[in-house]
Amino acid sequence: MTTVGDRTLLIEPNGYLGVTEEKALSTSAGTRWVSHFVNINGLDSFLWAEDTAKRLTFEPGLPDHRWRTTPDELLDAMHHSGFQFWDETSDTAEPLATEAAFALAEHLTGGRITPELLQDTNFVCGSAEIR
Repeated sequence: MTTVGDRTLLIEPNGYLGVTEEKALSTSAGTRWVSHFVNINGLDSFLWAEDTAKRLTFEPGLPDHRWRTTPDELLDAMHHSGFQFWDETSDTAEPLATEAAFALAEHLTGGRITPELLQDTNFVCGSAEIR
């Protein structure tokens, strides 16, 4: 965890608590929570919550299937971020779901994750028990 301006950045290697609604929603009280998860098998999840309300949840590799209280509010931003929807795919298009998820997170938070940020920032590390 680190602070970048007025934002908190959490990186959770080998974990998924950040996209677990039961854990993340209470943490979003009074603020905006945006998280993205992808594992080695390509399983992915994106979560946007505000003040404990689940605004949007979807799998970045399957952006056509969205749910929660405002599943279509970010459609323009999702298109602009590079998500590939079923009616827009082609055999030659390279799937860029992870890149699109980072772009959508940047749109929602105003914060950009760069290699320099990750390399030059000091993080406070810890562990959390998964129950």
